[in-house]
Amino acid sequence: MNKINPLVSIIMNCHNGERYLDESLNSILNQTYQNWELIFFDNNSYDNSKKILSNYENDQRVKYFKSNKFLKLYDARNKAIEQAKGKYIAFIDTDDLWTNNKLEKQIIFIENNQEFEIIYSNYNVRFENEKIEILKYKKELPSGKAMKDFLKEYSIGILTVMMKRKIFELQNFNSNYDIIGDFDLFIRLSKNYKIGCIQEPLSTFRYHDQNLSKKKIKSYIIEYIHWIKINRKTLCSGHNLINIRITIFKLIFKYVFHNFIKFLRFKNLGM
Repeated sequence: MNKINPLVSIIMNCHNGERYLDESLNSILNQTYQNWELIFFDNNSYDNSKKILSNYENDQRVKYFKSNKFLKLYDARNKAIEQAKGKYIAFIDTDDLWTNNKLEKQIIFIENNQEFEIIYSNYNVRFENEKIEILKYKKELPSGKAMKDFLKEYSIGILTVMMKRKIFELQNFNSNYDIIGDFDLFIRLSKNYKIGCIQEPLSTFRYHDQNLSKKKIKSYIIEYIHWIKINRKTLCSGHNLINIRITIFKLIFKYVFHNFIKFLRFKNLGM
């Protein structure tokens, strides 16, 4: 890639992520762009995640860190970022996948378009139960200082993001969040930073029964309500938050419906 060769720090947070870990690690190792380090942050796992990672320990780019207690996800992300040495930060979770040219395309884009401090891309969603994969967004995604667009429809998948590490000297994830920390950070950043977009899908998000956002619907609702409460008169003053409120309503409906189904099952077992 000629002289374009900055170090990329890849952040992988793990809590009992053994199920798809090998596939995710291999999608990193198979990158056409090879100047990276993997910051593997083990959030007090008790499964075989560390054992799986040990199969890659001969690669000096793979760096293992472990928390001695369980942390909320975005506290763990901040702790991982503190270990990073690269010019750029990228994110991949233990169930995510990257196309093999993901880093290469993003490095070329951001190095040649220095007005952007952050870039992201479209991505695919793989539904494990149904064994199907679809493109997440079928329309052109926004770029620039696009906070208004992201409040209308938040389209930044953290697994697609590459950003300059120096941003974290001024901003970081809200460590109180467990679900919406990336939404919160990138909305805040989109007010003052230009965010670039590669329209093609460069990553795959895997939708399965162990997704944190699926398992913790109640936390999702509480965090969104808290976010609106603290930001509607400051960060989001003058912006329409109707779509976020609709998202909250949908989550509440899903939460009530799931609990109603659980109640019926329990009632039937007791009969």
